[in-house]
Amino acid sequence: MNKIELLAPAGNFEKLQAALIYGADAVYIGGKNFSLRAYGDNFTEKEILQAVEFTHSLGKKIYVTVNIFAHNDDIEKISDWLKFLDSSGVDAILISDLGILSLAKSLTKNLEFHISTQANVTNYRAANFFHDFGASRIVLARELTFDEIKKIKSETSAELEIFVHGAMCISYSGRCYLSHYLTGRDGNKGECTHSCRWKYSLVEEKRAGEFFSVTEDDRGAYIMNSKDLCLLPHIDKIIDCGITSLKIEGRMKSVNYVAGVVKTYRAAIDSYLKNPAEFKIFDEWISELDKVAHRPYTTGFFISDNQSTQIYDTSKPKRTSEFLGIVRKFDAKKNIALIEQRGKFEVNQLVEFFQPHGKTFQQKISKMFDAETGEEIFSAPHAQQLIKIPVEKPVEIWTLMRS
Repeated sequence: MNKIELLAPAGNFEKLQAALIYGADAVYIGGKNFSLRAYGDNFTEKEILQAVEFTHSLGKKIYVTVNIFAHNDDIEKISDWLKFLDSSGVDAILISDLGILSLAKSLTKNLEFHISTQANVTNYRAANFFHDFGASRIVLARELTFDEIKKIKSETSAELEIFVHGAMCISYSGRCYLSHYLTGRDGNKGECTHSCRWKYSLVEEKRAGEFFSVTEDDRGAYIMNSKDLCLLPHIDKIIDCGITSLKIEGRMKSVNYVAGVVKTYRAAIDSYLKNPAEFKIFDEWISELDKVAHRPYTTGFFISDNQSTQIYDTSKPKRTSEFLGIVRKFDAKKNIALIEQRGKFEVNQLVEFFQPHGKTFQQKISKMFDAETGEEIFSAPHAQQLIKIPVEKPVEIWTLMRS
């Protein structure tokens, strides 16, 4: 059976580290420009070089998104960016625009080209076109059923990648002009304001100022707000049909999201590959995916193109746990963990330790100490304060503490 790549988002260096440490085979990142997540932290040139070094030190891969739809004034700047990426050691770049693909072919020697989902590849002839033009991998459009994906795989020798988890876009393959129309910020150039998540009401032309709810309640209606994708229950089918890479969405999501989703999909993939005949979905996997911030889950178009993918009453994500901190050091002799605080917690609070490889466990915080002064404290209200906590079991570096 072919090796299956688990590909994770990395909005900054810390999230990149978390993704790889928690089990991703590869990460995708964006630079400060030319990426469809312009409002994420993203990476400077220096940070990309650091990211490449860290990723390759683990024997894993790193891809950079260059997936905007370029205008004429972008081309010269993109040329310099492509030359830098070619020399940086990154393994591949993701491209939507044919002009950028053509330019990358002429300017680079060391990069593989992956075609972004924004390119809207929905059939095998389109996949073969890009493959013949030099792309090694196609990230398929999200609007495909499983049967359509299988058909494309049977008719192309290109590597195929599909999204298996994360936020979905109201617009076809993410090609949306709503944000640009309402705010002047172009989603196709990475500046999306997520206008589809806003609250809308109906206004009649001759009744200015009178707002009518689209639904019967008084909260308005999020008529374009989509559910989140979750294909975990179908991992066996996806692997069997020959997909090369399983992609998680979320470069603007938290470290807690990245770690939780990556470890869950890692466990599911490894479980299936170990014993395909007896593969099953464990309740603890579903529970873990509920703990991270998410909207109600859907299989999107995977089962049928008639599935309900919209939420009409709220755009707010939910989660069943709160991210409190990260274990930065562990003193095995004293069973003391050094926690970098990310949320408020206090003595006698029940917390959970979610580890990169070890089992998750819970305990009450018995005591807390300020790591700098050694003073005993009873709460941790300050962002990124370093705190020492006695733990009942050994914990790995990069363990997340959650409520």
